[in-house]
Amino acid sequence: MTIKVIRGNPTPEELAAALAVVRARAAAASATPPGAPGPRDSWSDPARIAGHPVPRPGPSAWARTYWPG
Repeated sequence: MTIKVIRGNPTPEELAAALAVVRARAAAASATPPGAPGPRDSWSDPARIAGHPVPRPGPSAWARTYWPG
């Protein structure tokens, strides 16, 4: 792995910190087996959508599916 500073003049401490982050990310990426699902974010969590109880079937069920409460 080669790191090249294009702009600026980082101190040795700044360069060591940046290199530590890059190495940690590379180690984490190589530790995950290929094809393994990544962590799910809360945006795609089905529980977010179905956080409220589903109305029971009945004569007014169609109205309760749209109006909250």
